[in-house]
Amino acid sequence: MDEVSGFGALPRPLSSSGHHRSYAAMANLFYDFIIPDAPVIPYLGAGLGYGWTNYETVRVRGANGTALEIIGTEGRFAYQGIAGLAVPIAASPGLSLTAEYRYFGTLEPSLATTYISAATGTRRISTETQVNTHSVLLGLRYAFNAPRPVAPVAVAPAPAAAPAPARTYLVFFDFDRADLTDRARQIIAEAAQAVTTTGTTRIEVAGHADRSGTPQYNQRLSQRRAEAVAAELSRRGIARSQMSIQAFGESRPLVPTADGVREPQNRRVEIVLR
Repeated sequence: MDEVSGFGALPRPLSSSGHHRSYAAMANLFYDFIIPDAPVIPYLGAGLGYGWTNYETVRVRGANGTALEIIGTEGRFAYQGIAGLAVPIAASPGLSLTAEYRYFGTLEPSLATTYISAATGTRRISTETQVNTHSVLLGLRYAFNAPRPVAPVAVAPAPAAAPAPARTYLVFFDFDRADLTDRARQIIAEAAQAVTTTGTTRIEVAGHADRSGTPQYNQRLSQRRAEAVAAELSRRGIARSQMSIQAFGESRPLVPTADGVREPQNRRVEIVLR
């Protein structure tokens, strides 16, 4: 013991022997100061609880044979203050290495004491003691509600906009003819106008024939029909370089028929805008 006072202070020098122990049950509250991108987390804490002080035959002797003998256990209200730093461990989310200071104290316990003095003899008295401790601690703590790192999610690129559907215009012809009717010229005019208003970049002109006549003749006839339509488109301002001109003869009928059958819907040119 460093100091003893009261009941006639013990004459110095002092000597002491015995065991003194303190126990406590504490409830602590902590507050973390989160600093973005900082490598450490400062925190403060405070605790309340109950502490027990135990003196196991503690003897304090002064000069001239004066002595105190303290024996017993006493419980009192306890409190503590805490300040520390936490260093998060990246490999284990929620786990941190801590370094902290703690101050712990209790209300003054009152313990039974035997007072021995050459002048007054032996007396039974009550001694009030003080319990104040300062501690520096290193440790680990785990935060159960720590946010887990979120793995980056690959974001698929937005799908490209679907191309606009192709527009198809059908120009029909009389039997064994490749000249344009008034109705045919009207349909070609509508297609030419659509080219300029829709921003079409490719124009397909495909000639066809029905199955009357030989395949060789029908191939040539479908070619003449395709050329007639392409010429009308050019007359209406569509460049030949924009057109793809093909002839399929009787190989792609719109309405399947037997060989030699005349079918008006198969005598056609298809204008496809893409």
